[in-house]
Amino acid sequence: MNQGQTIFSQVIDFLPKKKFRQCVNRYSGNYRIRSFTCYNQFLCMAFAQLAYRKSLRDIECCLWAMQEKLYHIGIRGKVSRSTLADANEIRDWQIYSDFAQILIHEARSLYVEDDFGFELKETVYALDSSTIDLCLSVFPWARFRKTKAAVKLHMLLDLRCDIPTFIWITDGKVHDVNVLDHLIPEPGAIYIMDSVYLDFQRLYQMHQHSDVFVTRFPLSISNPNVTVLISPSIGHN
Repeated sequence: MNQGQTIFSQVIDFLPKKKFRQCVNRYSGNYRIRSFTCYNQFLCMAFAQLAYRKSLRDIECCLWAMQEKLYHIGIRGKVSRSTLADANEIRDWQIYSDFAQILIHEARSLYVEDDFGFELKETVYALDSSTIDLCLSVFPWARFRKTKAAVKLHMLLDLRCDIPTFIWITDGKVHDVNVLDHLIPEPGAIYIMDSVYLDFQRLYQMHQHSDVFVTRFPLSISNPNVTVLISPSIGHN
């Protein structure tokens, strides 16, 4: 039934706005801001993600096409490429990082009892990374090759609810295994990862926290006499 609200506005209504304001106040995000607040910036970027917008120009054109409805979806300030670009560059990223952790915590609590195909009470995580190509002339700080720029997105995914619980963005040259130094182990959890994360010292530290890890045997090792310990609670391969 049409309730007089756009779908985007109905989705945004589920957000804990009070907690968002607390995140903004924690880092003085709206200090000396007249119109285009942190909340307006968040709504614009959320709209861009949900509507699959690919550039600031694309976001601007799409929002201007529905200018009469912007007020009703919560966007009070004027939306333009320059304003949005300045906000993305200047505003403290920790505001949105803290708010993301709040949303992740609330979302995971909704799925904690869901069956995801395995009779396991433990939390199961999948760890992997993706290399995101960038234009070297636009992002010279992200040099990856002589003629190529890139960043690497490291992600820990909760398989019970398909929600990322840890995200780390690095230079494209950073090896995947380094992310293990930044993870906070969850006792009793199960971590599934590729063979690129096979580092005995780091994995032993996870074992000391009673974690279970599952990884593939590296193809570069062809010695049939080599045994790779996966986890004492699972066995070995």
